[in-house]
Amino acid sequence: METLQEHEQIIAMPRIGDKAPEFKAVTTQGDINFPSDYKGEWVILFSHPADFTPVCTSEFITFAHLEDKFDKANCKLVGLSIDGLYSHIAWLRTIKEKIEFNGMQNIEVKFPLIEDITMEVAKKYGMIQPGESKTHAVRAVFFIDPKGMIRAIIYYPLSLGRNFDEIYRALIAMQTSDKFEVATPADWNPGDDVIISPAGSCGVAEERMTSTDELNCKDWFFCTKPLDKKDVLDKILKKPKLLAK
Repeated sequence: METLQEHEQIIAMPRIGDKAPEFKAVTTQGDINFPSDYKGEWVILFSHPADFTPVCTSEFITFAHLEDKFDKANCKLVGLSIDGLYSHIAWLRTIKEKIEFNGMQNIEVKFPLIEDITMEVAKKYGMIQPGESKTHAVRAVFFIDPKGMIRAIIYYPLSLGRNFDEIYRALIAMQTSDKFEVATPADWNPGDDVIISPAGSCGVAEERMTSTDELNCKDWFFCTKPLDKKDVLDKILKKPKLLAK
């Protein structure tokens, strides 16, 4: 019978604003020390329930297809399930050699996939949720910033595949917030107006409401301003390396 302490260990999870729990692990790309190996970069750590399952296969094909896009945004990908290393290797070979999804085929998964047979890492990150499954990780997505802090968490049930456009959008939105000290409204994408911090005094509130500059104030607490898509992407995306003459 599961004790209360064991139950709490399974469902314990870090929170937004916490330092990402540290661990060492064996992966399909060699050993890693997490998150120290990724210092100075964004990382998306994500879990899937099991190898050789259809929803997970569709997700890995999609993530691998988009890996360069995330890399240009200074973001590395790290996957995890409670399967063993040899299962991981066999599954990734099958994906490359046999599986086509949404026009994507011959896809090689180059990012590391963590072996977590003991569920040690999955438990540290609250990926084992007994209400969904006691023996498989749910579909968790952790956004970890260059300082090793957890900035966002998304959980999906076993039956629901992830929306990778939204994962990328969330990454770019958080980077934009950091670079430009703004917030992003619902459904924001680069090029859309951004939200500035609410007025901190009556004087500032009045000034904003009567301002004729680029601010667009719906009311004293809700002001937006334009932010050019090119300015956003120039700040965030890696610059292409120039070839030596």
